[in-house]
Amino acid sequence: MNPALIRLKKSLVKAARAVLVGVGSELRGDDRAGLLVAEKIKNKKSKIKILAGGTAPENLTGEIKRLKPSHLIIVDSADFGAAPGTVEVIDYGRIGGHSFSTHSAPLKLMVDFLLADISFEPIIIGIQPKSLEFGAAVSPEVEAAVDEVVAALIR
Repeated sequence: MNPALIRLKKSLVKAARAVLVGVGSELRGDDRAGLLVAEKIKNKKSKIKILAGGTAPENLTGEIKRLKPSHLIIVDSADFGAAPGTVEVIDYGRIGGHSFSTHSAPLKLMVDFLLADISFEPIIIGIQPKSLEFGAAVSPEVEAAVDEVVAALIR
C-alpha cells in the first residue's frame, strides 16, 4: 500500500468524528478528484461525514463547526510535481497560503479560520492531476488514485 495512505490510516485510528470535504471542479478534468472521493465514500455508507466543497469549500465552515470533527480530511487535486495519480498526505504546515487548484480561497486560510474556533486534526490529501483542462475527462491515473484513497478511508 502507498506509504501516504498507511500514514493516513494511522492518523485516523483515534478519530472520534471524521469529516471529509471533497474539493474541486466537476468541469476541469482531474480537478474533480476530491469530489469523486467524497461521492464514492458517500455511496458506501461510511461513518465519515461527507461534504462536497466544490470550488468554494470555505462556504462549508459553518457546517464543519457545527459537526465539531476530531479530524477534518480535505481531498483536492494538488500539483506537487509528481506523476499523475500520485497520492500524498500533505502536512498542514506545508500547504501554505496558496490555492492548490481552482477553488477560490487557500485551504490554509479556511483551516486556520476553523482552528480558531474548534480543535481538530487537519488531514490534507492531494492527488496529482494529469490535466485540469476545461471539459476534460478524469484521467485513468487519477481515477485509480481516487479508488485507492476511497479504499484506504473505508478501511
